[in-house]
Amino acid sequence: MEVRSESQSSPMKNRTTIERKSDRELVVTRTINGPARLVFEAWSKPELFKQWWVPRSYGLTLVSYEADVRAGGKYRLVFARGESEPMAFFGEYLEVTPHSRLSWTNEEGGEAGQITTVTFEEKAGKTLVTLHELHPSKEALDAARESGVEPGTLETFEQLDAFVAKLVAS
Repeated sequence: MEVRSESQSSPMKNRTTIERKSDRELVVTRTINGPARLVFEAWSKPELFKQWWVPRSYGLTLVSYEADVRAGGKYRLVFARGESEPMAFFGEYLEVTPHSRLSWTNEEGGEAGQITTVTFEEKAGKTLVTLHELHPSKEALDAARESGVEPGTLETFEQLDAFVAKLVAS
């Protein structure tokens, strides 16, 4: 049951792929031009994460982000768009293995919340980032996809690539 989306790529740009692997699983991959240490830090240090995570085209502002990035630690992101009611996303880190793996719950979805795992695999100074979402049901994954999450994910991964390129250059 593979359904696949991709960002556009050019000779200088990496491609992001989004694949539905099963009724409950979505996998996003992208090679980032930087070492795993920097890519992991971009995901695990709130002051860095805040600089690339929100898809710019969505008109959202990351109002606050708190994270205790360790197994058992909690995180909470709050977004707002203009005068609209803020939206909170929160959960708990299940696994934190520096430079190679992060895993967390997405508790704002209640029983429909997924478990997200991101791995970082370095090869020749570049890092393959694989984001794996395991949803509790087919319906929960279908609802996430219908909400328009995929275009935002593509944009966010492009922003991560650009952000890490700036870190590498500095």
